[in-house]
Order: sequence, then C-alpha cells, then structure tokens
Amino acid sequence: MTERDRQIKIVDKGRNIRLFLARTTALVEEGHRRHGTSATATAALGRVMTAAVMMGSDLKGAQDALTIRIRGDGPAGTIIATADTRGGVRGLISDPTADLPEIVPGKLAVGQLVGSVGFLEVVKDLGLKQPFTGRIELVSGEIAEDIAQYFYSSEQIPALVSLGVLVETDLSVRSAGGLMVQAMPEADDQLLQLIEKNIMNSASISHLMDAHTTLEDIVPIILAGIEYEIIDDMDLNFLCKCSRKRLLQVLMGLSAEERKELQQEEKIEVVCNFCQQKYLYSPEELDAEKN
Repeated sequence: MTERDRQIKIVDKGRNIRLFLARTTALVEEGHRRHGTSATATAALGRVMTAAVMMGSDLKGAQDALTIRIRGDGPAGTIIATADTRGGVRGLISDPTADLPEIVPGKLAVGQLVGSVGFLEVVKDLGLKQPFTGRIELVSGEIAEDIAQYFYSSEQIPALVSLGVLVETDLSVRSAGGLMVQAMPEADDQLLQLIEKNIMNSASISHLMDAHTTLEDIVPIILAGIEYEIIDDMDLNFLCKCSRKRLLQVLMGLSAEERKELQQEEKIEVVCNFCQQKYLYSPEELDAEKN
C-alpha cells in the first residue's frame, strides 16, 4: 500500500545540499477531480502544484503563502498554484480540457501545452505591506526547468528540480511527486555532480513514486554514495481557503450596478476558481451585508 501524500527534507552530513522530496499523488488527483482536467492538463497542473507545495513549505511564518503563476503561449493558458507553510496547496488551469498528443511515446506534451514563450512568476506573501515577487521568462514550459531557472536567476540558488505526474488511461492519477535539490553556499561541486549523475541514472520522479512504497525508499537512489539525515517530515494535501463568508465579500466588492443586476436573480451562485465549490446566496444577503 502506497503511503499518504507527504514531504521530507534532507541534508547531507556536510551541509552542502538541501533535498525536498514530495509525494503528491492524492492532491494532484483531487485537482484533476475538481477541475475535470485532460491527461496533459493534469500533468501540467500537478507539476505546478507540486512545486508550489515544496517551495511553500520553506516559508517561515504561519500565515505566509507562496503562489506560482505560469503563463505561456500554449493552449493551457494560465496555471496558478498557491501553497501555505503547512503542506496545503490549491491550483487552477485556465483551460482544463486542453490536451495535445504525445510527441515522445509515453511522455505527455506538457511543454507544448504550456508553451515556451511567456513567464513564470513566484509571489511570496510574508505578511508585509508588499509581497516579494520574482519573475522570469519561461525556459521550456516543462515547469521543472523553469523552476530551476527561477531559483538561479531570482534567488541565486543553484538547484536541480524534477516534477512528474503519471496519468492512467482512465485519466486518474497513478502517481505524482517532486524532487528539489538546492546547493548551499560554498557547496562541494563534486557532491553536486554525483547527485546529478544519480538523478540522471534513475527513473523519472513519477515512476520512482510509482515503484516505491515510501519516500525513504527513494532517497538512497538519489543520494547514493552520500551520507544524509532527514530533518523534516510533513503531510501534504489539496486545501482551498475559500468559504461562504469570503465569497460574499467578493460579491460585496462589485460595483453597485453589478450588485443590483445580480439581485434580479432568485439565487446568486458563486463558484470558487480554485476548488470549484459552489456557494448560493439570496439577494437579501447582499442587502444585509451592505447595511
């Protein structure tokens, strides 16, 4: 039986690298279920959600949040994922039904669905007046390469990133996960080369997740020949922070003319873009809130 969605953080004994390893199968399946995504859209959205939940776990404050926004010139449109510090993540894709045939057999055409012309933006909301925003031009649209380039360009951190989603013929998610290796200042180049070699010689991250029951089974493959220790372990899940009250506040932010038009309806329906949860309001509720 495969373990629950979780992430572990690891350092080598010499403190040269930090490694994030995450299994995200259930949360990516939840994203697919809620948005009705095609196979390739599931892979694209799943990769972004996996990256966001790993990166979000590195924030410090309990209320901090991290958002990844990707907009390429492919049919997927905009892909957004927002994660908190406790392993919760939500995501959306502009066109969940967008799909493309495989160019390489067995490899979903995520790069083509996203597009290679566009941008990747990372927004860190740390509770300050202005959030920190880093933005780069897309490298390939494959997402892992783009995230690695973001770290190098915006945060000056050399990183190896691998993201993967394995989709069944019935469009359900068989396995999903991510791997992120970050070099510490003055890291040993030979150690980094060894890790890169180990990754290149191993199966894809989605197949590693599929083949191994626990994350602890995968670590020795990635860090073969390297002493290490696990320093953190946390559960991950699909988590949307929408609520009836929050969506009502959105309605109240509309202009008086727009609210008046809505109040002609017997029931006012609002759908959360991130989780597709529907909320129903009466015209009287808009009046009551305004007063």
